[in-house]
Amino acid sequence: MPPPPTPHIRPFLPADVDAVVALSLRAWAPVFASFEHVLGRVVYRRLYPDWRRQQAEAVREVLSGDRARCWVAESDGRPVGFVAVVLTRESDGPESDCGEIEMIAVDPADQRRGVGAALLDRGIEHIREAGRSLAVIGAGGDPGHAPARHAYERAGFRPLPQVRYYRTI
Repeated sequence: MPPPPTPHIRPFLPADVDAVVALSLRAWAPVFASFEHVLGRVVYRRLYPDWRRQQAEAVREVLSGDRARCWVAESDGRPVGFVAVVLTRESDGPESDCGEIEMIAVDPADQRRGVGAALLDRGIEHIREAGRSLAVIGAGGDPGHAPARHAYERAGFRPLPQVRYYRTI
């Protein structure tokens, strides 16, 4: 069986907003289900009373602002994934020589076809072109993020495990 074709990566266009928000929500649904399972319903509902609305707003904000550069993976003329990259400032301390892949999502129907890897490559290339020498990306330690962690490690990222605890009071 031949490998899947390399996805076409292009700059984000304002006309992509609705499609990118929709694919992001589909991509991140398993993550939020995992959060609810790990945190329990009470803590989860306090943190994410309406995760779809919260995430849609977060994606729209990163796409519309001037803080991040964004690219879209396109297949058959439609967005199937996106990546948003933020470059650090000199005032950012020890990570002042970094670029961060702030958001990345691939539509579930297009996952495991090299789309995420191509988006990661584009984000890393942007960081390199900007003269930074360190790329950073974050992921949760929950089971829902396991595929993302695997992809990031396959792309050469090294994890620094951290734990964040929650408790209702």
